[in-house]
Amino acid sequence: MAKVKVTQVRGKSGATKRQIATLEALGIRKIHHSVEVELTPVVKGMIDKVLHLVTVEEIK
Repeated sequence: MAKVKVTQVRGKSGATKRQIATLEALGIRKIHHSVEVELTPVVKGMIDKVLHLVTVEEIK
């Protein structure tokens, strides 16, 4: 599986409780915090739900 780096770039203040829980499940704690995760179908779905709050970079 490919790995991706997910970084939060926008605040959680306008997000729904479900979106905040998704960020926490990804392991993202605050703005400019990054995590590296395996790009599985489950993680891809989680990223799609909070794509307006994060940036995604592929790691080679």
